[in-house]
Amino acid sequence: MAKLFVLLVIILGVIALAQLMRVYELSSKLTEKKENEISNRDNRLNAKLMLGFMLFMFIGFIWLMLEYGWTGRGPAASVHGEQTDWLLNLNFVIVILVFFLTNALLFVFAWKYVKKPGVPAFFYPHNNKLEMVWTVIPAIVLAVIIILGLQSWNEVTDEAEDKAIRVELFSYQFDWKARYAGEDNKLAKYDYKLTDEGANPLALMTTETIDKAIELMTTGPNGIEDMETKLNDPKLVFSEKMRTEMEERLARKEQLIRLLHQMKARNTGKWDERAMDDFIADTLFLCKGENYELTFRSKDVIHSAYIPHLRTQMNTVPGAITRFKVTPSMTTQEMREIKNDENFNFILMCNKICGGAHYNMNMMVMVLDKPEYDKWFKGEWQEIDGKKRLMKRGKIHEETFAHTYYKEDPTKTYPEMQAEKAAAEAEAEGEEMEGEDNAEGQEAEEPEA
Repeated sequence: MAKLFVLLVIILGVIALAQLMRVYELSSKLTEKKENEISNRDNRLNAKLMLGFMLFMFIGFIWLMLEYGWTGRGPAASVHGEQTDWLLNLNFVIVILVFFLTNALLFVFAWKYVKKPGVPAFFYPHNNKLEMVWTVIPAIVLAVIIILGLQSWNEVTDEAEDKAIRVELFSYQFDWKARYAGEDNKLAKYDYKLTDEGANPLALMTTETIDKAIELMTTGPNGIEDMETKLNDPKLVFSEKMRTEMEERLARKEQLIRLLHQMKARNTGKWDERAMDDFIADTLFLCKGENYELTFRSKDVIHSAYIPHLRTQMNTVPGAITRFKVTPSMTTQEMREIKNDENFNFILMCNKICGGAHYNMNMMVMVLDKPEYDKWFKGEWQEIDGKKRLMKRGKIHEETFAHTYYKEDPTKTYPEMQAEKAAAEAEAEGEEMEGEDNAEGQEAEEPEA
């Protein structure tokens, strides 16, 4: 019933509008006045309205700036953010001055030079000096803005100093992972061919992950041996198209397995040391005053890492590494006090429409002071339910790379596992040597025939 009522109102509104237009046409014919003939009274009224609209627009613009802030961004919480805010404010000053100047000229001229009876319009077609002024001055202003912008961009995207803390932000549909370089401050190498959703989702490069990838590529489901068996099984019948596709997939896997063996031959063992102290976090923790080099990777599509209060934004591109330098200048607690909001948190968002659940792709960012950050970064091991657990920020944290990969015993650190492995190898070697000595002794004791 409600829809029918709305439809009737729309129809009656269209009919009423048509009748009003008809009345206007009839009244114009009765007055014998052409549509292009405007009276002096109407001209003067329009001129005054132009001036009134200009004043209304300017007053409203100034009121909005005073009521809601200069730009609504809030204070910058990073060192480079203060610099980029200065540059952005310079741009706004220039744009606003030009806005007031050009609109004032537009509306004031419309008011001042309103059409008057018997006064023809002045024809002024060309002036070289004026054209030079409005060409050269904007060119100089734009050149200054562009040069300052390039300097800022080069500074925040240039390679960071050696002591800067390395953190990688790994993006995928639809979440983020932060990977910290650990105590050695060296991020592990990675290669997409080593991706294992269960054990090595970030495709980090170690002896074990390379061997695991070779094993899966060779004997795993739909591996090389499995595909060769299917293609050579006389009991299986494939269409020509399906066989061609399987042969192409097999050829690609054979090419990848060769690359994996080359990767294994280049492995010197240093990659393991760099990888095993890397740890993964679902929250990005930063320290106030510390220099960070954030590197970005994408697993699937283009994302964009955007931390508005830190004035940080960088695209994450599949198959490429991007980076951004940042030095936080304000802790989360300090920003909460400024905003008078105890629930405030910095946030990392995706600023690219990357798929259906794009809206859900965000990560909390916590900026701590030095003592708090050191306590979180180092963490502490505690006995919980009879197992050793790594505690970070009061929560169980088992996502160092070693714990991610070594599923069989996630309660031990990588050094502990390495020590146990070395001890087991030494023990096995000692047993083997003892066995050889016993065998030689038995041969010596046997009587001659």
